[in-house]
Amino acid sequence: MAYWYNVDNSKVEQDGETDPKANLLGPFETEDEARNALEHAAEQTAAWDKSDKEWNDD
Repeated sequence: MAYWYNVDNSKVEQDGETDPKANLLGPFETEDEARNALEHAAEQTAAWDKSDKEWNDD
């Protein structure tokens, strides 16, 4: 079973229970991973920004 983080209502949802029009992050293997989706996204964005800066500086 996959879990999703619904950005519209800030709730974790399971496959089959999601609103097809919702803004979702995922899928995640666990409910806990989905609950931390925004934190994970921020970490990934920071890592990509750093990588882009290093690429552009070379």
